[in-house]
Amino acid sequence: MPRVVVSAPSSGHGKTAIAVGLLAALAARGLKATGFKVGPDHTDAAYLGMAAGRLGRNLDPRLVGAQRIAPLFAHGTADADVAVVEGTMGLFDSLAGRAETESTAAIATSLRAPVVLIVDVGAMGQSVAALAHGFRAYDEMLWLGGVILNRVASDRHEQLLRDALDDIGVPVFGALRRRDLPAVLPSRQHGVVPVMQRGVEAYRGIRRLGEAVTGGVDLDRLLALARSAPRVPVDVWSAPEAVGDPAQPAPAAETRGRRPLIALAGGPALSYSYAETAELLAAAGAEVVTVDPLRDEALPKGTDALVIGGALPETYAEELSANRRLCIAVAELARTGRPVIAEGAGLLWLAREFDGRPMCGVLDAAGTSLERAVVGYREATARTDTPVARAGARVVGYKQHRGVLTPRAGQTPAWSWGGGPPEGFVWRRVHASQLMVHWASSPGIARRLVAAALSVPPARPAAPAGAPGSSGAPVAPAGAAAPGAPAAPPGPTRPGQDRPGQDRPAPISPAGPDGVVPISPAGPDRTVPVATVVPASPIGAAPVSPATPGRADRPSSGPPAPPTQGGRPSSGPPAAPNRADRPSSGPSAGRPGVPVPHQSAGPVPPGPATPGVPSAVPPATRPAAVSPADQPPAAVPPAGQSPQPPRRPAPPVDGEPAE
Repeated sequence: MPRVVVSAPSSGHGKTAIAVGLLAALAARGLKATGFKVGPDHTDAAYLGMAAGRLGRNLDPRLVGAQRIAPLFAHGTADADVAVVEGTMGLFDSLAGRAETESTAAIATSLRAPVVLIVDVGAMGQSVAALAHGFRAYDEMLWLGGVILNRVASDRHEQLLRDALDDIGVPVFGALRRRDLPAVLPSRQHGVVPVMQRGVEAYRGIRRLGEAVTGGVDLDRLLALARSAPRVPVDVWSAPEAVGDPAQPAPAAETRGRRPLIALAGGPALSYSYAETAELLAAAGAEVVTVDPLRDEALPKGTDALVIGGALPETYAEELSANRRLCIAVAELARTGRPVIAEGAGLLWLAREFDGRPMCGVLDAAGTSLERAVVGYREATARTDTPVARAGARVVGYKQHRGVLTPRAGQTPAWSWGGGPPEGFVWRRVHASQLMVHWASSPGIARRLVAAALSVPPARPAAPAGAPGSSGAPVAPAGAAAPGAPAAPPGPTRPGQDRPGQDRPAPISPAGPDGVVPISPAGPDRTVPVATVVPASPIGAAPVSPATPGRADRPSSGPPAPPTQGGRPSSGPPAAPNRADRPSSGPSAGRPGVPVPHQSAGPVPPGPATPGVPSAVPPATRPAAVSPADQPPAAVPPAGQSPQPPRRPAPPVDGEPAE
């Protein structure tokens, strides 16, 4: 595979702009180019991929192991004509101080690829020769193919530099003037979002960089250098081989042969995870779809699990908070016991609030932004069995964030490492941490996640009228008589009014795997009537009565209260009810929009009717107790409102932080 590594003496010499421009120029020639980024940085890899027209990938020996660099490179270059690898920091630098195995020079040596050194010569003359000679002689195993001069002042300056480098035998592949590489790419604070959403600014910036490189770099000589790289025999990395046999579904009838639907946070162009994550999930037997936390208002239909990668930028906290419908959907997915894996800023999104903005409310923690970023690798140990790892398993992850949570960890932390307290949250099947893990180093994560998704029964659509509900008893539609009650005589019908016998089932929300009823999808400002099914109470537990603010839902202890207008008793005749709320004739006819209570002891005789006043709904039977493990989380407040603290603290369950 023709290949070249683009590096520099240090950061700030323009290697990212030139690498992106080089890929754009090669793609404009009709070549199938592919880009790689050394290190864990998602943003540079995203722009390299956008310039090449295919996914950009990361080569990080600390995250995946040095032995996987060449196989992953071979996997990413399949069907490509040329590969461009952008280095990190300086050529011999390493964030962890392990230059012999983790620097750009070490990557170039393992790939046997020539290095093109980008040098900012804006304040340099003949000294460029000493600099290039020093980099070439520092490591005898390194193949320094030549240099590209950046920020050249004039033609005379360029000739002086070329003469100095010619004296030591270092080729010059191009020279770019000071104004040739303007800051045209979107600010790095936006992260991968401009690429993920295919923004016009990102496309325009990449095109300008490609034009600059085409005009200032000898592409033919550079391609000849790339094609001179020798063939390296290596076993190509394969996601199916890394995963092994796909996770087998449970023997239950409802999961036999089913492929779990796993939503991966991202957009149409790429996700917030490393490129190998989706490939491993698909190889493990999952159907992978993307969900955009910034634009989509709902999870994909039938979602069995959610993965939020570490590339989600913290700077979009306001947009994440404003998407209240998706926040409610994510909270419901977690509450019903489905797996949710969050890394990086995904942890902040699952918190109760971040910088005063309400988030999903899955975790009882509040986040704030620091002035300085936390950056570094961690050798972490799993604290408990989760869809990510078994208890005691060791992984290497990367942290880069400004936001921090209080508390730092839940009662069951996700990870622990030396030199610091435990970090992250584990609650039910939620695994949330700011530690980013490259799944290529731990392909078992995909198998465990698919198996966890298959262990939860799939979400079912609303049951039709007369179909058995979760309690095993048939659920009567709104307006139908309760079991054992006398049938109501048919009353007169009006235009727009339901006729007797017309199918109009009440909205039914099936209970989840823990016996809980999902949150209404209508949003925080309005509710949808739901026929609530309450699980059986445990032995010795006191029944818990849910709040019933509606007048029609309160047990009637006396004659019906007079109708009110604006919250005050009406002094005149009662106002006529709306057409949709007007009760039909008959003692047991229900009212649209009001759930019909389950009658287990025969018919309830209607009370005396008061002229002009709707009949009171028969008192509902007292619901059974709800176990603490099935208590739903606190409701997610609308945007702009601060969450209200609970009235009484609930004991933690299954690692859930105390509320």
